[in-house]
Amino acid sequence: MSKRNKLNERLDALRQLVQSDDFLNGKGLSNEVNIRIFCYDPQDEMTVRHFTKKLMESTDMGGRIIEHNLYRVFLDICEDKRITDKIPALEQKKGPAFILQHLARIANNLAFIEKMKATPHHLGDVILITGVGEAFPFIRVHALLDAMQPHFSDVPILVMYPGTFDGRCVRLFDRLTPNPYYRAFNVV
Repeated sequence: MSKRNKLNERLDALRQLVQSDDFLNGKGLSNEVNIRIFCYDPQDEMTVRHFTKKLMESTDMGGRIIEHNLYRVFLDICEDKRITDKIPALEQKKGPAFILQHLARIANNLAFIEKMKATPHHLGDVILITGVGEAFPFIRVHALLDAMQPHFSDVPILVMYPGTFDGRCVRLFDRLTPNPYYRAFNVV
């Protein structure tokens, strides 16, 4: 079976899983938080984006899927602070390390959570996290998921992750230093 066919089969299985009552209710997770990670090869980003777009457009999902693209959330935070237009000049003047440090204070986990909470969620909804690779290095998904748990514990969270998760650590792009995160489950 080709790599592309295998990915398409996994995505089809993911679509079915997201529609299931077991997924929506977190059954089979031994009372753990309902966070699932769909890992994929970063080279397949465009295929996964197409899938998530179609998933969001679907009218037969049963529950509502609420997408939070982390990069768009990051840009919204910068817009709210009215700094988006100032970033290039500031980076030129002070350097990229300064910008990263400054943005880490402004666009921290709490700011991301508050922005995501602005879209209300209800039982039966699914929080879909996308844009993980795009938002790097401004936000780290393992730290964000830890911070999200108390605010989104009533709905499943599905992360589309361009990298690997071995059950203990996430490794973005399969190249960066693995970061410990043990509360999620691999999906499909």
